[in-house]
Amino acid sequence: MNGSQLPSTECDVLVIGSGAGGLSTAITARKNGLNVVVVEKEPVFGGTTAFSGGVLWIPMSSTARTAGYADTREAVIRYMKAETGRWYDAPSVEAFIEKGPEMVDFFERETEVRFIPTLYPDYHPDVDGGVDIGRSILAAPYDIRALGPEMARLRRPLATITFIGMMFNSSNADLKHFFRFTKSFTSFRYVVKRLFNHVKELVLYRRGINVTSGNALAARLAKSALDLKIPIRTSTPAQELLTENGRVVGAVVKGPEGLQRIMARKGVVLAGGGFSHDVQRIAQAYPHVRAGGEHFSPVPRGNTGDGARMAEKVGGRVEIRFSSPAAWMPTSKVPLGNGEYGAFPHLLDRYKPGIIGVLSNGGRFTNESNSYHDVGAAMVAAQQGANTGMWLVCDQATISKYGLGYAKPAPMPLGPLVRNGYLVKGATLGELARKAGIDAAGLEQTVREYNEGAVHGEDRQFGRGSTSFNRYLADPDNKPNPCVAPIGAGPYYALRVVMGDLGTFDGLGTDVVGRVLDVQREPIEGLYAVGNDRASVMGGNYPGAGITLGPIMTFGYITGRHLAGLEPTIPPVIQPTERQVDAIPA
Repeated sequence: MNGSQLPSTECDVLVIGSGAGGLSTAITARKNGLNVVVVEKEPVFGGTTAFSGGVLWIPMSSTARTAGYADTREAVIRYMKAETGRWYDAPSVEAFIEKGPEMVDFFERETEVRFIPTLYPDYHPDVDGGVDIGRSILAAPYDIRALGPEMARLRRPLATITFIGMMFNSSNADLKHFFRFTKSFTSFRYVVKRLFNHVKELVLYRRGINVTSGNALAARLAKSALDLKIPIRTSTPAQELLTENGRVVGAVVKGPEGLQRIMARKGVVLAGGGFSHDVQRIAQAYPHVRAGGEHFSPVPRGNTGDGARMAEKVGGRVEIRFSSPAAWMPTSKVPLGNGEYGAFPHLLDRYKPGIIGVLSNGGRFTNESNSYHDVGAAMVAAQQGANTGMWLVCDQATISKYGLGYAKPAPMPLGPLVRNGYLVKGATLGELARKAGIDAAGLEQTVREYNEGAVHGEDRQFGRGSTSFNRYLADPDNKPNPCVAPIGAGPYYALRVVMGDLGTFDGLGTDVVGRVLDVQREPIEGLYAVGNDRASVMGGNYPGAGITLGPIMTFGYITGRHLAGLEPTIPPVIQPTERQVDAIPA
């Protein structure tokens, strides 16, 4: 398809995708004088961002400084070197550290985007350069009525992690009120007020209008773009990149009126969200899928690697290099009826005392209170043939207090979730194990051994509660260890968890400013990649809350400035290929 006979329009920059990567690039380019068009394959805008926690990892931001959190460039570099290991990319890391705070100030000064501080520790605060607080910031809540009629096109939050459509803020301070509402009058009043306001919104607008987390970030970015007269053309997938004399000059898109060409004088930016739902590519990239294991991703189903495929056709390259090619997220499958399932990402329950994770042999295999990515990596490492799942196990008192996955705490009923198979229930550990397909003797032995230390607040096998991050999402009222409590009297519950992801880490090779590189590591003129279409600066690791959105918006800002002629190019680092990696000592 050369598209020469198709209707044609022109712009300076064509952005393919409407998540944080695409919109931050588009807004930055437009603010610096360029004419920008955004196309989006889905009927809604917001991408994976709208499903996310809305947290950005931005060391040394003005948000953190204002809140009184000190940090140094040297500490950040030491931490990034420790976290990325052999994949440390000095020019990209230094650009991220320098431009991240600048990006935050730009968006707060020039757009509707606002951030608030969080109390999140780095995920590995005991690693050299790690900190207990100050690097993660959060998109401020937003009243989406400001979008006017465009509110209908904002992607709704992930349904499985809302309560009757009400979103919970990613800030732990917000969530604590919901866990303490029966114990504290302050929390009770907070929860009742939020529920009342949400029900009122449902009556008036048929959706929550005071949104939080990633939905707030997506809404704020979209409002900013629309205010700048940047068209966001939804239901308009890109079909093919157009080239002239080796330069990408536009793309063929298919909108409601049919095929057309959009020519881009400065460049085309791929921001399609990565390849989490590209069945063929994840079969190659994800080790547990290669082994026959199950994968169930909570990210939007439209993230099918379109950007990668289009780039490869014009010389770009996706290298599957990282030991973890995606940001792993343990996920359970919520029955929705008619054979359909929703994905529930396990962001909170694993940290709570009295909940353990076991394999089908009944044994624990990791510190359940580590980050979702670390637990996911442990699931991959512990896989037993094609079985990469784990079971979360707890007693009645624990599930009543904290819930388990999609199952809410008391007084919400558990019976429907037992009957539809989401939860398994047993009067004894042996009965639970037999119903779940877990080795009964193994589970009983594991619980005995775990309880020996748990009664003293100790996890003698994996050290739960030993870091500030372990403790951050646990229960501070549980003494002496907020992450550890014994498993007590039955009945008992088990919930099967499989591997999911929050987005891909491997992606198109680019230089610092986002130009897509060919197999000789030379830039393809006119072609850029941002967001999860671009290989992650984190090298396949997950150092802290927001390490996807932080770099995504920072490099989107850098790419937008480069398109406007404001950022110099920096030669790409020649990193080892997959074959060379095997020869490098660990």
